[in-house]
Amino acid sequence: MDETKLYENILGISAPWYVSGIKFNEGKTAVEVYVELEDDAKLCCPTCGRPSPRYDSRSRSWRHLDTCQFRTQVHANIPRVECKEHGVQTIQVPWAEGNSRYTLLFEAMVIMLLKECTLTAVSRMLNMSWNSVDGIMQRAVKRGLSRRDKLSPKHLCVDEISFQKRHEYVTVVSDDRGCVIHVTDERRGESLTAFYETLTDKQKRSITSVSMDMWPAYISSTREHIPDAEKIIAFDKFHVNQHLNKAVDAVRKQEHRQLMENGDKTLTGTKYRWLRNSADLEKSLRCELESLCIAAKKTGRAWSIKEYTKGLWQYVTRGWAERAWQRWYQWAIRSRLAPVKKVARMIKEHLWGIVNAIVLGVTNAQAESINSKIKLIKTRARGFRNRDRFKTAILFYCGGLSLLPENT
Repeated sequence: MDETKLYENILGISAPWYVSGIKFNEGKTAVEVYVELEDDAKLCCPTCGRPSPRYDSRSRSWRHLDTCQFRTQVHANIPRVECKEHGVQTIQVPWAEGNSRYTLLFEAMVIMLLKECTLTAVSRMLNMSWNSVDGIMQRAVKRGLSRRDKLSPKHLCVDEISFQKRHEYVTVVSDDRGCVIHVTDERRGESLTAFYETLTDKQKRSITSVSMDMWPAYISSTREHIPDAEKIIAFDKFHVNQHLNKAVDAVRKQEHRQLMENGDKTLTGTKYRWLRNSADLEKSLRCELESLCIAAKKTGRAWSIKEYTKGLWQYVTRGWAERAWQRWYQWAIRSRLAPVKKVARMIKEHLWGIVNAIVLGVTNAQAESINSKIKLIKTRARGFRNRDRFKTAILFYCGGLSLLPENT
């Protein structure tokens, strides 16, 4: 096999394309591969596929995988055709995609490296500009979205994650596979509406649960677009516990200030003891917490009210769950602890969604797991200044998309 046939096999090209020559550029330690199109090749419009006459040709080059330690460049004069319907169009070459300046195999390598390394590290290893690597990532996501099967979600998780400081957010929707299926700006009702409007009526009817926090904008959007939303909106256990923990901590702060006025340092340094899961505490720590409940009665009462709710998520039927939460509400509202009473009123107002979560057996744990991955992506990238690039990165790493080019 001669060198031209070798590179034809390496590039995966066949008639009417052929390798016409190879040049070793010793000064640049590079291999230049020249590809040509047979003169009698039939040309077609890349848009409609209709045979069209040649208009002219343009010289282009692409970076390919290195040949041993030598950088490899592919050069070719690419014909343009004049289509009666679509005008002058550049034909598509089999070794590269669209307007990319990299071959398909090179892009596949970059995508696999991006799965393991940061974008900056890949650009440094391959001696590429940051924007070039980002362009490959964007094309990969676009390719993956075009290949994605028609959505048929049954269980949706909706959550927001901060893009930057100053309360800038994006809304993230994930499905029961644990994959992000939609990312949009802000955390307004319109943000979730933009996703619901992409679904057909049949897809909307197939949704059996939508797990979310108690954000009013998400609730109103789901009520407006999803049939029987009152029965499938589920308020996540994680967020309910989060509000209860904040109430316990607020009571602790108030009581700590009162005790410190009398020189009592009982609650000093105890913040995270009250917030830890009691089931995970060792026997010695459990005894210590019981002693703290006696010494700090208000905080102990708030903690007991919070801990009691953990058993309320074990019910199966709607009636029993509602009655149990109502009994808890009566206890919390008579606690004479303002932060606890405030959370109790909020829970009573959203009790229908909490009971839905219990009966349907769904949580937002999946969305929280995805949020952890997204935070890691932000940390590795040292933050994002461009919102569109942030959304692209989320879909690239968490979208479960088929990202590699065809035949690679």
